[in-house]
Amino acid sequence: MQDLTLLLYKWYISGGNWGNEEHQLHLQDDLSDEVNRKKSEYQKYLELYKLMRSRFEEHYVKSGRGGRKLDEVRDKYQKACRKLHLTHNEYVLLLCEAVEFEKDFRTVLLPGLLEHQQSLQEAFILAWKQILQEVSTNSDCTADKFREIQKRIEASLESIKPNEEYKDFTEKHKTTPTEPVKFTFDESLVEDSAGKLLPNQLTVDNLTVEWLRNKLAELETSIKENQEKRTALVTNPEGFVNGKTEVNNRLITNVDSTKKEINELKCQERKMLKQTELIKSALNELGCEEVPSGCDLSIDNQTFISNSSEQVGSSESTKRGFTHQKIVNMFRKPFRRKSVPSSPIAPPRTKGRRDSAPRSEGGDPVSMTTNKSLVDEEWFHGVLPREEVVRLLTQDGDFLVRETTRNDECQTVLSVCWGGHKHFIVQTTAEGHYRFEGPAFPSIRELILYQFNSGLPVTGRSGAILYKPIPRERWELNNDDVVLLDKIGRGNFGDVYRAQLKNSNEVVAVKTCRVTLPEDHKKKFLQEGRILKQYDHPNIVKLIGICVQKQPIMIVMELVPGGSLLTFLRKKSPALTDGQLMKMCLDAAAGMRYLESKNCIHRDLAARNCLVGYNNVVKISDFGMSREEEEYIVSDGMKQIPIKWTAPEALNFGKYTSLCDVWSYGILCWEIFSRGGTPYSGMSNSKAREKIDSGYRMPAPENTPDEMYRLMLRCWEYKPENRPNFEQIYTVVETLCAAYRVSFL
Repeated sequence: MQDLTLLLYKWYISGGNWGNEEHQLHLQDDLSDEVNRKKSEYQKYLELYKLMRSRFEEHYVKSGRGGRKLDEVRDKYQKACRKLHLTHNEYVLLLCEAVEFEKDFRTVLLPGLLEHQQSLQEAFILAWKQILQEVSTNSDCTADKFREIQKRIEASLESIKPNEEYKDFTEKHKTTPTEPVKFTFDESLVEDSAGKLLPNQLTVDNLTVEWLRNKLAELETSIKENQEKRTALVTNPEGFVNGKTEVNNRLITNVDSTKKEINELKCQERKMLKQTELIKSALNELGCEEVPSGCDLSIDNQTFISNSSEQVGSSESTKRGFTHQKIVNMFRKPFRRKSVPSSPIAPPRTKGRRDSAPRSEGGDPVSMTTNKSLVDEEWFHGVLPREEVVRLLTQDGDFLVRETTRNDECQTVLSVCWGGHKHFIVQTTAEGHYRFEGPAFPSIRELILYQFNSGLPVTGRSGAILYKPIPRERWELNNDDVVLLDKIGRGNFGDVYRAQLKNSNEVVAVKTCRVTLPEDHKKKFLQEGRILKQYDHPNIVKLIGICVQKQPIMIVMELVPGGSLLTFLRKKSPALTDGQLMKMCLDAAAGMRYLESKNCIHRDLAARNCLVGYNNVVKISDFGMSREEEEYIVSDGMKQIPIKWTAPEALNFGKYTSLCDVWSYGILCWEIFSRGGTPYSGMSNSKAREKIDSGYRMPAPENTPDEMYRLMLRCWEYKPENRPNFEQIYTVVETLCAAYRVSFL
């Protein structure tokens, strides 16, 4: 009987019923292979990302941020960066799935396999018992011999108990599980990602946020389908036939298979739930804050800094040093707020909050109660760049409201200083109201007032509380207060207009920034305003304010009636005396002496960048390339550098100091006395550099005083330490002017 049973069992399983189970035992190895394949794919895209980043930085330095080739390299870099981030997330999710599978494989699937085998054996014995019972019934005879045989058969059948025949099957045939496979994140993969990619953490940025949201929706759909399928299996156990409880082998097998399938569905659901939790956690960390950038494309070949000691030596060693130079923010110095007295704010204060409110320039406290529109509130800063905003927020609880554009969509942002700087996007409800995590309000202004007066955190995760509204500086003008009259020129970032201020009717000059320019160009545009607002000197063009309440961003400056010094010299050359030309050199020296005292390197001093005011007063202008540093090191890209006005050490080593401006001042004086002539006329930039390095210096323009030409030659000393500073230059030119009896009226 035992031999027959074993033979039939072997025949039974040879029918292929357990083929899927055998395949399931190999899933663990398959999943390990898949993890290894995904890791290899991660490494491949990481190498591609490094290559594209290297090419982008190389082209960026060489091309100076322009050209079709740079756009192509930037596009490839961004695509490689996006592919890396997506692969990172796929790798993290796969590891999550593998860990869950490994756990379920040992706690659910393997025990379920043994239970299934046990059920099969019992069903097999029961089926044969039924067959033999039928044989016994059909072969019953009245003869004593057959009766005796019948009794023996019946006794044997009674002794067959399916649940005891293979009671030791599980214990006898179970094996010791192999060592669990550990799935861990290879941390070496993210060592070169500058902290953007973290082990076992999903990366949420503008490159991956849509992918994660789509993945979350896909997983949630799969979970719902899984649950519906499992419910259907549970409610239809296939254990009843025509209302009777008679069980046969086929039904037992079906019910057991259903149980096994339910277990598999539970395991699948757990894996998907784990991945869903991981994605939701990552997205919840973002909350209503702005999505960070996943691909840093703001590398500026004008902002590479290194210690001056590292620049001393051969040109090759200098070039090698640039690859390790620190990238710094060109908005290093903030729009400084003047210290202002404080006074209690009208609304009730929450216990523990600071008891002072900022005052505007006029001395009135910043209002948080009067009935104004959002744009009229002093704490609304328009489209002021984020880099400037964070410098206005200095203490925990400082806050302001601004606007930003992301994916062509204008968004209102609450910026708060709270253990760092946090930026919360105002959310819009289906009813058109505005909220963060709390109640919604009909207007953004009411929402901000609620957050300020209630003392509640903006979001539970951030804990940020609004203590002190930060008002606009007096430099921040309202765009509607400036009336553009007529176009008078064109700059690197946009058009230049003659304009009028509504409140004073003062006629001013306005530089505009094209709306379509990238954000980094707009930051560069505002840099001139950031530098100029700190200066007050008769020979420096005066800044009146900046307009950032809305687009286009504008810089408002005094209108200098004479226009460009270069154009003035060429038009008025017959009428200009040597004394007047000397006075122009003195004005320029006075302005540059002032800048030198402020540690400001102009870097683009030339007649075209000076303006002529009333009584032929010269004013230094165009601070787009200026830096407030004692020493400034840039890369060797020459695309935007005025070669014929730039000192040799800056051209050869990228090293700028105020003594580089001294060299440029010598060229400016040559332009003045040549009455608007072109330096190194007839020479290309490369030829001029070659001649200068070999010792050539331009001859004096006709009728140039000998003393003035000697000063030019001193400014053109090859070694910067041999040149005079602007304090010395001013003294020399002032003495020469006195000698020529120049009128200062």
